[in-house]
Amino acid sequence: MQFRTDPKNGNELSALGFGCMRFPSSGGRIDIDASERLIVEAVERGINYLDTAYLYNGNEAALGEIFTRNPGLRERVYIATKLPIARCEATTDFDTYLERSLERLRIDHVDYYLVHNVTSASAWDRLSSLGFEDWVAEQKRSGRITNIGFSYHGPKADFPALLDSFGWDFCQIQYNYMNEDYQAGTAGLMAAAERGLPVIVMEPLLGGKLAGELPAGARRALSDAGLSDDPVRLALRWVWNHPEATVVLSGMNTQDQLSQNIETAESALPGSLEGAEADAVEKAREHIAQNYRIPCTGCGYCMPCPKGINIPMCFAAYNTSFAHCWYQGMHQYITASGAMVGEARFASDCVRCGACLEKCPQHIRIPIELTSVKRRLQVPGLPALVRLGVKLMSR
Repeated sequence: MQFRTDPKNGNELSALGFGCMRFPSSGGRIDIDASERLIVEAVERGINYLDTAYLYNGNEAALGEIFTRNPGLRERVYIATKLPIARCEATTDFDTYLERSLERLRIDHVDYYLVHNVTSASAWDRLSSLGFEDWVAEQKRSGRITNIGFSYHGPKADFPALLDSFGWDFCQIQYNYMNEDYQAGTAGLMAAAERGLPVIVMEPLLGGKLAGELPAGARRALSDAGLSDDPVRLALRWVWNHPEATVVLSGMNTQDQLSQNIETAESALPGSLEGAEADAVEKAREHIAQNYRIPCTGCGYCMPCPKGINIPMCFAAYNTSFAHCWYQGMHQYITASGAMVGEARFASDCVRCGACLEKCPQHIRIPIELTSVKRRLQVPGLPALVRLGVKLMSR
């Protein structure tokens, strides 16, 4: 495993971090046994940074169970989890959520604690007004928090001011070859590094969009460069090519994903992506930009929808209809409706209640974009036809 040094404290962090948000599941619940196998193997092969969050349903508790099953495992890793800023209305809430995270994880301190999903400088101002700075100082004195940072999903212009607003120990940003000028972007990566902060990178594959969902033109660009079998490897290497990226998180949920990413991490040194590979990335970027209409990463923060709409899958179907073909997107849209497993819900069922808007870290205008989905994929009479078809098949 390649390790990169945390410039603030000298910790040697694995270049590849395990993003636990997408643990394998079965029947809608986290599969503890499968998750345990992945985590144990990851640590044995050198990964020492595990990222979770209070808001990741069942995630902290699953990690806590894995630590209990494997004595000594916790001492071999750095744990990162996150404070749900949107739920904090008073200083006492900081204590409540930290204590719950510690209880779920079955640990006595968090190595890297983040303010979750900071979207603007004003969001920090609100947190500061609740006494956050004094609270952090007390948690550090007591040993419950070692390093304090934040994960960012806001405009590029606000990021430098946020970096200078407090004595942060690290930060986490979304970064991949499609997001150089989105949110913090390359400028933010460099700004954090200039201030001596380690940078944790999330969404290096843009929620899988840079893995198995590339449009035909992008696949051709990679094939012409002899890279047709390695879109994931190429996307990860692009991020690791930047020495300012300290840890790159990947939400691995199969043994194959884990093995491939570890092998890539072992050789993806800064400055090693050049020539034909670098050119292929630029060509792929152009094709993806033409087809990737709605910037949804499939994180699911917008869910559940009060009307039962599977928002991420609707957006994935919409993008597929441009990236591949309309019929493929249409098939995916019908699947997204949930018609085969329950009562169908379509984009047209949106009542614009706005419950999803504040939850989206990509700041997507979800109700408006659901209208776009409806216009492109919902042919007249589709909901009635699908529901009738399901009813007939169930007889």
